[in-house]
Amino acid sequence: MKFDVLTLFPEMFEGVFSKSIIARAIKNKLIRINYHHLRKWAWNSYGSVDDRPYGGDVGMLIRVDVVDKAIKEIRNKKLETRIILLSARGKRLTQKDVRRFSKEKNIMLICGHYEGFDERISELVDEEISIGDYVLSGGEIPAMVLIDSISRLIPGVLGKDESSLVESFSQGKNLEYPQYTRPAKYKGKKVPEILLSGDPKKIKEWQKSRSR
Repeated sequence: MKFDVLTLFPEMFEGVFSKSIIARAIKNKLIRINYHHLRKWAWNSYGSVDDRPYGGDVGMLIRVDVVDKAIKEIRNKKLETRIILLSARGKRLTQKDVRRFSKEKNIMLICGHYEGFDERISELVDEEISIGDYVLSGGEIPAMVLIDSISRLIPGVLGKDESSLVESFSQGKNLEYPQYTRPAKYKGKKVPEILLSGDPKKIKEWQKSRSR
Protein backbone atom coordinates (compact mmCIF):
# COMPACT_ATOMS: atom_id res chain seq x y z
CA MET A 1 0.00 0.00 0.00
CA LYS A 2 1.31 3.43 -0.95
CA PHE A 3 0.04 6.59 0.74
CA ASP A 4 0.65 10.06 -0.66
CA VAL A 5 -0.10 12.85 1.80
CA LEU A 6 -0.51 16.40 0.53
CA THR A 7 -0.04 18.71 3.52
CA LEU A 8 1.30 22.02 4.79
CA PHE A 9 2.77 20.30 7.85
CA PRO A 10 4.56 17.04 6.91
CA GLU A 11 6.58 17.19 10.13
CA MET A 12 3.39 16.50 12.15
CA PHE A 13 3.45 12.88 10.97
CA GLU A 14 7.03 12.08 11.98
CA GLY A 15 6.50 11.41 15.68
CA VAL A 16 3.23 9.54 15.21
CA PHE A 17 4.50 7.07 12.63
CA SER A 18 8.09 6.67 13.87
CA LYS A 19 7.11 4.08 16.49
CA SER A 20 5.08 0.91 16.97
CA ILE A 21 3.04 -0.91 14.33
CA ILE A 22 3.19 1.65 11.52
CA ALA A 23 6.94 2.12 11.86
CA ARG A 24 7.41 -1.66 11.66
CA ALA A 25 5.14 -1.87 8.62
CA ILE A 26 7.20 0.81 6.88
CA LYS A 27 10.46 -0.95 7.78
CA ASN A 28 9.11 -4.24 6.42
CA LYS A 29 7.97 -2.47 3.23
CA LEU A 30 4.33 -3.42 3.74
CA ILE A 31 3.32 0.23 3.41
CA ARG A 32 4.99 3.35 2.05
CA ILE A 33 4.11 6.91 3.06
CA ASN A 34 5.23 9.86 0.96
CA TYR A 35 4.71 13.39 2.26
CA HIS A 36 4.32 16.24 -0.23
CA HIS A 37 4.58 19.83 0.98
CA LEU A 38 1.75 21.83 -0.56
CA ARG A 39 3.92 24.96 -0.82
CA LYS A 40 5.89 23.24 -3.59
CA TRP A 41 3.00 24.23 -5.84
CA ALA A 42 2.54 27.78 -4.44
CA TRP A 43 0.94 30.30 -6.75
CA ASN A 44 3.43 33.09 -5.97
CA SER A 45 7.08 33.57 -4.97
CA TYR A 46 6.11 33.90 -1.29
CA GLY A 47 4.96 30.29 -1.06
CA SER A 48 1.27 31.13 -0.79
CA VAL A 49 -1.24 28.35 -1.39
CA ASP A 50 -4.35 30.19 -0.16
CA ASP A 51 -6.26 33.36 -1.01
CA ARG A 52 -9.14 35.51 0.21
CA PRO A 53 -12.64 34.16 -0.52
CA TYR A 54 -14.90 35.94 -2.97
CA GLY A 55 -17.82 37.59 -1.23
CA GLY A 56 -15.77 38.98 1.62
CA ASP A 57 -16.09 36.09 4.08
CA VAL A 58 -13.55 35.63 6.88
CA GLY A 59 -10.54 33.34 6.65
CA MET A 60 -8.47 32.09 3.74
CA LEU A 61 -9.16 29.28 1.27
CA ILE A 62 -6.71 26.86 -0.34
CA ARG A 63 -6.71 27.55 -4.07
CA VAL A 64 -7.96 25.08 -6.64
CA ASP A 65 -5.09 25.70 -9.09
CA VAL A 66 -2.52 24.81 -6.41
CA VAL A 67 -4.18 21.50 -5.53
CA ASP A 68 -4.84 20.63 -9.16
CA LYS A 69 -1.17 21.01 -10.08
CA ALA A 70 -0.12 18.98 -7.04
CA ILE A 71 -2.47 16.10 -7.85
CA LYS A 72 -1.34 15.93 -11.47
CA GLU A 73 2.33 15.84 -10.49
CA ILE A 74 2.01 13.38 -7.59
CA ARG A 75 -0.37 10.89 -9.18
CA ASN A 76 1.33 7.82 -10.58
CA LYS A 77 -0.09 7.29 -14.05
CA LYS A 78 0.79 3.59 -13.89
CA LEU A 79 -0.89 3.03 -10.53
CA GLU A 80 -4.58 3.62 -9.94
CA THR A 81 -4.90 6.20 -7.18
CA ARG A 82 -7.88 6.92 -4.94
CA ILE A 83 -7.90 10.58 -3.97
CA ILE A 84 -9.50 11.48 -0.64
CA LEU A 85 -10.15 14.98 0.61
CA LEU A 86 -10.24 15.29 4.41
CA SER A 87 -13.25 17.52 4.97
CA ALA A 88 -15.65 18.36 7.80
CA ARG A 89 -18.57 17.89 5.43
CA GLY A 90 -17.35 14.54 4.12
CA LYS A 91 -18.83 11.11 4.74
CA ARG A 92 -18.21 10.01 8.33
CA LEU A 93 -15.53 7.30 8.40
CA THR A 94 -16.61 3.78 9.37
CA GLN A 95 -14.79 0.46 9.61
CA LYS A 96 -16.61 -0.56 6.42
CA ASP A 97 -14.91 2.34 4.63
CA VAL A 98 -11.56 1.35 6.13
CA ARG A 99 -11.92 -2.19 4.78
CA ARG A 100 -12.79 -0.78 1.37
CA PHE A 101 -9.76 1.51 1.37
CA SER A 102 -7.44 -1.31 2.46
CA LYS A 103 -7.99 -2.98 -0.91
CA GLU A 104 -6.56 0.01 -2.79
CA LYS A 105 -2.95 0.10 -4.02
CA ASN A 106 -2.42 3.84 -3.76
CA ILE A 107 -4.31 6.43 -1.70
CA MET A 108 -3.73 10.17 -1.87
CA LEU A 109 -4.87 12.15 1.19
CA ILE A 110 -5.35 15.90 0.87
CA CYS A 111 -5.12 17.79 4.17
CA GLY A 112 -6.82 21.14 4.44
CA HIS A 113 -5.99 24.09 6.64
CA TYR A 114 -7.10 27.68 7.18
CA GLU A 115 -10.81 28.25 6.51
CA GLY A 116 -11.05 25.37 4.05
CA PHE A 117 -10.91 24.60 0.34
CA ASP A 118 -12.11 26.31 -2.80
CA GLU A 119 -15.33 24.46 -3.64
CA ARG A 120 -13.97 23.37 -7.02
CA ILE A 121 -11.37 21.15 -5.35
CA SER A 122 -14.19 18.71 -4.56
CA GLU A 123 -14.43 17.99 -8.27
CA LEU A 124 -10.80 16.84 -8.37
CA VAL A 125 -11.15 14.05 -5.79
CA ASP A 126 -12.91 10.68 -5.58
CA GLU A 127 -14.54 11.31 -2.21
CA GLU A 128 -14.54 13.43 0.92
CA ILE A 129 -14.10 11.86 4.36
CA SER A 130 -14.71 13.20 7.88
CA ILE A 131 -13.68 11.49 11.13
CA GLY A 132 -16.47 13.10 13.16
CA ASP A 133 -18.81 16.00 13.69
CA TYR A 134 -16.33 18.43 15.21
CA VAL A 135 -13.80 20.95 13.94
CA LEU A 136 -10.02 20.46 13.85
CA SER A 137 -7.30 22.91 12.85
CA GLY A 138 -6.42 20.91 9.77
CA GLY A 139 -6.66 17.61 7.95
CA GLU A 140 -3.42 16.13 9.27
CA ILE A 141 -4.94 14.32 12.26
CA PRO A 142 -7.76 12.79 10.14
CA ALA A 143 -5.12 11.68 7.62
CA MET A 144 -3.22 9.95 10.44
CA VAL A 145 -6.43 8.21 11.50
CA LEU A 146 -6.99 6.89 7.99
CA ILE A 147 -3.40 5.72 7.51
CA ASP A 148 -3.38 3.92 10.87
CA SER A 149 -6.78 2.25 10.51
CA ILE A 150 -6.18 1.19 6.90
CA SER A 151 -2.66 -0.10 7.51
CA ARG A 152 -3.83 -2.43 10.28
CA LEU A 153 -5.90 -4.38 7.72
CA ILE A 154 -3.04 -4.90 5.30
CA PRO A 155 -1.82 -8.53 5.50
CA GLY A 156 1.28 -8.88 7.67
CA VAL A 157 1.06 -5.49 9.39
CA LEU A 158 -0.35 -6.88 12.65
CA GLY A 159 1.77 -10.02 12.52
CA LYS A 160 -1.21 -12.27 13.31
CA ASP A 161 -3.74 -11.14 10.72
CA GLU A 162 -6.59 -12.82 12.57
CA SER A 163 -6.20 -10.14 15.26
CA SER A 164 -8.08 -7.66 13.07
CA LEU A 165 -10.99 -10.07 12.60
CA VAL A 166 -12.10 -10.08 16.24
CA GLU A 167 -11.67 -6.39 17.00
CA SER A 168 -14.45 -3.91 17.65
CA PHE A 169 -16.42 -2.95 14.52
CA SER A 170 -15.23 -6.03 12.59
CA GLN A 171 -17.47 -8.63 10.94
CA GLY A 172 -20.56 -6.56 11.56
CA LYS A 173 -20.01 -6.30 15.34
CA ASN A 174 -20.00 -2.98 17.12
CA LEU A 175 -17.86 -3.74 20.17
CA GLU A 176 -15.51 -6.62 20.93
CA TYR A 177 -16.24 -8.94 23.87
CA PRO A 178 -14.64 -8.11 27.27
CA GLN A 179 -11.14 -9.47 27.85
CA TYR A 180 -9.16 -10.21 31.02
CA THR A 181 -5.63 -11.11 32.08
CA ARG A 182 -3.84 -11.90 35.36
CA PRO A 183 -4.44 -11.59 38.26
CA ALA A 184 -7.60 -13.70 38.21
CA LYS A 185 -8.87 -11.86 41.27
CA TYR A 186 -8.21 -8.21 42.04
CA LYS A 187 -9.78 -6.17 44.84
CA GLY A 188 -12.69 -8.59 45.04
CA LYS A 189 -13.37 -8.61 41.31
CA LYS A 190 -12.91 -11.95 39.56
CA VAL A 191 -12.33 -13.04 35.99
CA PRO A 192 -15.47 -14.85 34.71
CA GLU A 193 -15.21 -18.56 35.57
CA ILE A 194 -15.97 -19.60 31.98
CA LEU A 195 -12.66 -18.07 30.82
CA LEU A 196 -10.79 -20.23 33.34
CA SER A 197 -12.65 -23.42 32.38
CA GLY A 198 -10.36 -24.49 29.55
CA ASP A 199 -13.41 -25.34 27.41
CA PRO A 200 -12.81 -23.65 24.01
CA LYS A 201 -16.38 -24.18 22.78
CA LYS A 202 -17.98 -22.63 25.85
CA ILE A 203 -15.48 -19.77 25.82
CA LYS A 204 -16.31 -19.00 22.18
CA GLU A 205 -20.02 -19.04 22.98
CA TRP A 206 -19.44 -16.70 25.92
CA GLN A 207 -17.38 -14.32 23.76
CA LYS A 208 -20.03 -14.28 21.07
CA SER A 209 -22.77 -13.56 23.60
CA ARG A 210 -20.80 -10.65 25.07
CA SER A 211 -20.04 -8.98 21.71
CA ARG A 212 -22.26 -5.96 21.16
